[in-house]
Amino acid sequence: MSLPAVVPAPASIEAGSGAPFRLTSATSVSADADAATALAAILTARAGLTPAHAEGSADVELRIAGGGAPESYRIAVDEASVVVTGADAAGLFYGVQTLGQLVARDGGEWILPAIAIDDAPRFAYRGVMLDVARHFHGIDTVKGYIDRAASLKFNALHLHLTDDQGWRIQLDSRPELTEKASGTAIGGDPGGFYTKDDYRAIVEYAASRHMIVVPEVDMPGHTHAVGLAYPELAEDPVISDHMREIVDVYGGGALPEPGVPFEALAVGFSSLKIHDEATYDFVADVFGELAAMTPGPYLHFGGDESLATADDDFAYFVTRVSALIADLGKTPVAWHEAGSAKDIADTTIGQYWGYVTPQDGFAAKAQTFVDNGAGLILSPADAIYLDMKYPSGPELGLTWANGPTSVQDAYSWEPAEVVPGVGDAGILGVEAPLWTETIRTAADIDTMVFPRIAAAAEAGWSPRTGESDLRTWESFRSRVGALGPLWTSMGIGFHPSEEIPWVTE
Repeated sequence: MSLPAVVPAPASIEAGSGAPFRLTSATSVSADADAATALAAILTARAGLTPAHAEGSADVELRIAGGGAPESYRIAVDEASVVVTGADAAGLFYGVQTLGQLVARDGGEWILPAIAIDDAPRFAYRGVMLDVARHFHGIDTVKGYIDRAASLKFNALHLHLTDDQGWRIQLDSRPELTEKASGTAIGGDPGGFYTKDDYRAIVEYAASRHMIVVPEVDMPGHTHAVGLAYPELAEDPVISDHMREIVDVYGGGALPEPGVPFEALAVGFSSLKIHDEATYDFVADVFGELAAMTPGPYLHFGGDESLATADDDFAYFVTRVSALIADLGKTPVAWHEAGSAKDIADTTIGQYWGYVTPQDGFAAKAQTFVDNGAGLILSPADAIYLDMKYPSGPELGLTWANGPTSVQDAYSWEPAEVVPGVGDAGILGVEAPLWTETIRTAADIDTMVFPRIAAAAEAGWSPRTGESDLRTWESFRSRVGALGPLWTSMGIGFHPSEEIPWVTE
């Protein structure tokens, strides 16, 4: 008997020998309100059924029973009943997401196959990143992305809130940032920003889906927008011959100018003033206020592509800023380049964005965070940067990361084999970034993210490659193809990659 399609692949799944459970309009559900609401949303979209809520015994029981690993769950389905048991509220939520994937059509009826699933995540951190600086994306789009990511058991939303092209978060301590530096985006598109109420709403919505928000304010590079609001804090753009080449290829010929909004794609020309105490007053204001707004444990301070900052100055800056964030009671996060600073705060988590096969000394920089005992988030750019072009399909996306990136490329890597010598113990988790140089709309997000986001989900949640019969490309492409009808019913406009054998109904 073939197994039903579940993505990400569960730790254990066994098909039952009995008849399936048949879903009808009379099916009753016993659960806490949040789990019942999540299941009702899936069943309504997928099968047009709205289950009845029951206080006592019911056909479908959704319950929490302690004792299992965090976020773990079990599913038992037979002809007479359905029981989903979570070790905690998050585990129950993820069990409901899996249950939704099991819903299938049998002739004119909707069923759940007889099945037993015992599941838990491999890594504690499973993130997606949305860049809202290059193109701004409003609160409704962000909420939609949260829903989509949570359905695949991601538990962190990293928001890239600032870059050369715009500042996207309101801060009472520094109002000029949104007054003077939020109105533009790449290509002259309109900008925007989140008010503090908007940000609070995003954080609360994410929490209702068992996700934390990881805000990123990128520095000391990627800070041209800061200079629009506070010119005294920013160095003039550094335009080297190499930068001119980059601007010519990627930036439409537009060179950055002090005090002028930057609407092109080039990177690496900006820097804060490293040896001015006013800079650190600014940093303290920004992260102090952001810490108070963010209940999650992490504050991301960027640290990537600081090509206009001298190496010694960069090390001084990231060492000081990481300590400042740690003193706020938060865990600093930085892109792997910050690992060049050997005195960086020991608690700093590194985020590796190099290739699946490390180049240019990136592995050594990433190793710093592991040596300090803090660990790494893996985001290999040539595998799970979701903004890379597909081999064929839409014109959206870029190609610099060994692109185009196929769905098979996105799947065929093993986290414990990226940075030499860094296995599961040194890996906090996996994160799939979506940079938005070419991504303007919610529809663009769906097209670029699905189906490749499912590969990142499996890398973060499922057993290690080779430890499960399901952890193969052939299994994955078949299971993803079977989810096409569910994604369509949920309003997800996925790219119909020719690599995937899509099921239609």
